[in-house]
Amino acid sequence: MNGMLAVGAFIGLATGDAMGAPLEGLPPRPIAVTEMQGGGIHNTLPGQYTDDTLQASALAETLIQCQGFNAEDFAGRLIRVYRTYPGFFGPTSRAVLDLVENGLEPEAAAARVHEERGGSRSNGSVMRGIPIGIFYPPGEVREMSLAASRVTHFDPVAGEASAVINRMVSGMCRGEEADAALGEAVTACRDAELKDLLEDYQAYPPEPSLDAVLCTHCAIRVFMEASSFREAVVAAVNLGGDADTVGAITGGLAGARWGLEAIPESWLSVLQDREELFDRARRLWSVSRP
Repeated sequence: MNGMLAVGAFIGLATGDAMGAPLEGLPPRPIAVTEMQGGGIHNTLPGQYTDDTLQASALAETLIQCQGFNAEDFAGRLIRVYRTYPGFFGPTSRAVLDLVENGLEPEAAAARVHEERGGSRSNGSVMRGIPIGIFYPPGEVREMSLAASRVTHFDPVAGEASAVINRMVSGMCRGEEADAALGEAVTACRDAELKDLLEDYQAYPPEPSLDAVLCTHCAIRVFMEASSFREAVVAAVNLGGDADTVGAITGGLAGARWGLEAIPESWLSVLQDREELFDRARRLWSVSRP
């Protein structure tokens, strides 16, 4: 387990989120944004992250404090973050957390929202899941990814998408090359549509979508075609659309591949709560399983 890769994966997620935040909901950029900016639909400051990092931080703290995944602890942490920053959360997570706060069990709440909204195949559980990949070795990642996804997203496809990303992160943090990590993740995937997209990922255009399957393919394609952390994240966020989430997932993958030292210092220097995030990343790494 390489500490620079593990810390890089978590900080990479936060960095990609912050880079993408002011570009969320916009069309692709004609001139690429290459440094931290502010603005956008959330009117963020340069270096300010969104709920991608807030939710990933909640998951990391659950893994650290409980020495593994615990659905009730995680749901409680999500509710506290949601109440502090309600504007960042997507409609699926908002609806589920409202029900949980009113006493419903997380999975029952997720099932009800899935039924009422006509689905829950959105990317909210994919964007936050990377701490699972850091904490767990490859053989345990899929089961824990599905469990962490079900806290808010009842659709099993959202869980499968999360499992693919987390399996890649787990493998790369533990010495696998990116190609091998992707191959193993796709082999373990139980969703035919996602598997088809990823087995020939270059055959499909990258769509920075709210849909879990399309978003996962988009991040993986951008990541696999990049030659550096900077190149991966710049390409991801400048697609527009759900730019903060595609940026976060791509940044997490890129951090697990190229390590903390590959993240541009000009980005890190303005990253919100930088020292707190570094401390959390190091604590997560210190308790992670080999």
